[in-house]
Amino acid sequence: MIDYSDKFKLTGKKAVIFGGCGLLGQKITEALVLSGAKTFVFDINKKIGKKLEKKYRKGLKFIYFDVSRMKDLDKRVENAVSKVGCPDIFINSTYPTTNQWAKSSFSKNKLPNLRKHIDVNLNSSSWLAYKFCEHMRRRKISGSVILMSSIYGLLGQNINLYKNTKMSENMNYSIIKGGIVNLCRQLASYYGQFGLRINSVCPGGVVGHIKGSKANQNHIFKKNYSNFCPMKRLAKPEEIAGAIIFLASDASSYITGTNLMIDGGWSAI
Repeated sequence: MIDYSDKFKLTGKKAVIFGGCGLLGQKITEALVLSGAKTFVFDINKKIGKKLEKKYRKGLKFIYFDVSRMKDLDKRVENAVSKVGCPDIFINSTYPTTNQWAKSSFSKNKLPNLRKHIDVNLNSSSWLAYKFCEHMRRRKISGSVILMSSIYGLLGQNINLYKNTKMSENMNYSIIKGGIVNLCRQLASYYGQFGLRINSVCPGGVVGHIKGSKANQNHIFKKNYSNFCPMKRLAKPEEIAGAIIFLASDASSYITGTNLMIDGGWSAI
């Protein structure tokens, strides 16, 4: 008889997460450690990284890494793999931006802004995923690669959400997340023959701060979003982490090339 609860455990697995100190990343990191994975967190936030390291002790190791430094990204990825070894689970939860991120709306965007964010975000995400897939393939590791997209990688942004707020739609975000959606499919199409599974998660709105700002989401925005969402609320970070553990584990052993919507029913209507 199959013990299905065992299929969700990550005991004996090595997990590498880039962006493990962010809003979603911290909960994903926590879920990985508590599910039994030896977890390596790569991030630029030393303060949170060391805090996580202290909290989980032998279960977690923090390594400083700036994915937006594209010039020597290849070399630094090779050094990272040399340092921690090749993982069974690779997760990219990074969200690199510049100080011009808030000017990515249709009314304010400029070509240099778009080009820079494509490079530091989409290009870094794509290259990291590819490089880790290659390392796992060469070592014959039948593992799981999980990327972070968004409902706005598959859908247009509802501009009604931003009425009477200081928030706005974001052209660059939709381009980046749309690219990750099809990167997931392309990687899965090729690397499936080597036993690798590549999936992405596509969260809807998540409770937290506004990217590029220290401010939390406007209460009017949250009300607007909840009115359009069948579940009448935004997601909690831990609700995204649960889906990540499913995709990382043997419970999803025949799932690849999927962009999993975690959106409270947003995309259903």
